[in-house]
Amino acid sequence: MNIHEYQAKELFRHYKVPVPAGSVAFTVEEAVVAARELGVYPVVIKAQVHAGGRGKAGGVRLVNSESEVLQAAEEILGRTIVTKQTGPVGKKVGKVLIEQGQNIARELYLSILPDRASAQIMIIASLAGGMDIEDVAASMPEKIIKAMVNPLIGLQPFHQRQLLFGLDLDKTIARDFSSLLTRLYQLFTEKDCTMLEINPLVITGENQLVALDAKIDIDSSALYRHQDIVDWRDEAEEDPLEVEAARAGLNYINLDGNIGNMVNGAGLAMATMDLIKKAGAEPANFLDVGGGANAEMVAEGFRIILSDPKVKGILINIFGGILRCDVLAEGVVQAARKSGVTVPVVIRMEGTNVEKGRRMLADSGLNLITAVDLADAAVKIAEIAKS
Repeated sequence: MNIHEYQAKELFRHYKVPVPAGSVAFTVEEAVVAARELGVYPVVIKAQVHAGGRGKAGGVRLVNSESEVLQAAEEILGRTIVTKQTGPVGKKVGKVLIEQGQNIARELYLSILPDRASAQIMIIASLAGGMDIEDVAASMPEKIIKAMVNPLIGLQPFHQRQLLFGLDLDKTIARDFSSLLTRLYQLFTEKDCTMLEINPLVITGENQLVALDAKIDIDSSALYRHQDIVDWRDEAEEDPLEVEAARAGLNYINLDGNIGNMVNGAGLAMATMDLIKKAGAEPANFLDVGGGANAEMVAEGFRIILSDPKVKGILINIFGGILRCDVLAEGVVQAARKSGVTVPVVIRMEGTNVEKGRRMLADSGLNLITAVDLADAAVKIAEIAKS
C-alpha cells in the first residue's frame, strides 16, 4: 500500500528521523494558514499524489511571500499532475504539503528495499541526490553505493561504514548518518515496508541531515498488523475498479488492453494473458477470483470487467477444483442477466462439474460462447480481436 509523503514523514517523526517543519492542507485557505504558522520564508508547497516526478510536472513550488503561497496553492490544488509514474491520465491533486524551506548544501539519495534475488535487504545510497536514481545507475554507476543486509542478523556497523566510505561524509555528519540509518532500518522492518526512499536527503548549510522527501510502500499482506497505517489509505489515489474488486475479495489489476479475462489462480491468469497476446489482442485486466470464490464473487468480478469501457470481449478461463464449474456458470449467468452483456464472452472451463456448468450456460438463453479447450478459446479470442 502506498502512502503520501506527509504520512511517510509522520512515520519519520515517530522514529526521530529529521524532517522539515510542515503540515498538510486540503484548501487554499488552509495552505495560507499553514504557511503563517511556519512563520518564516521561503516555504515549499508540494502536491500530494502517489507519484514521483512532481517537481518536473509543476507540483512543487518554492515561494517567498503569503501572496505567492495563495497563488501557488490555487494553481496546484485541483490540478492534474502527469508524470512518468501516473501515465497520461495523471492524478488530480486534492491536498498539498506546506513545509519550511531549507538551506541546502548537499543532496544525497538513500533507499531501503528487499532484494528478492539474494533474500536480503538492500540499502542504496548515492551522492547524486535529487536525480532519478534509474538515470544515475545507467549513466554514473560509480555513484551508486549498496549494502546488503541479512535480515536474520540486521544492520551492522560494517554496513554503515561501507555506505559512509562511499558517500565521503565528514565525522560530524557521519555520526548523524549512522544514527539516522539505524532508525530508518528499524522503521523499515517494524512497519513491513517494501520500499523506503528519501530523495533528496540533504545536508544543510548548518551541517544537519534532513529528509526533504519521503516515499514509503507497505506490504499489503502485512497490513493486518498496522491498523494505524490502514487508516491512511487514500482510495482517491487508486483505480476505482481495483478498489471495488478489493472490497469483493478479488485480486484485480486494471490494464490498458481490450480483452477482459477472469481466471482462478495467478499462474493460470498469467497463461491466459499470454494466450490473449498470442491471439493478437491485449489483456484489459488481471482478475484472479481465487479457488474459494462463490457465485456472488464471480458475478461481481464479471460486472467489474464489463464496467471497463475499454473491454471489447471477455475470456473466462477456469479450472474447476475448489471453485466448481457449475458455481462459475451460476455467477456468470447472474451477472450477464443483471448487467446486460454487450460484448462477446468466451468461456473455457474444465474440472469438477464441467458438464453441469456447460449445460447451465447453454440453457441460460444468453449469447455466451463456449470453448472446448485452450486452443479453441485462442481461436475464438483471435476472431474477436480481428473484428
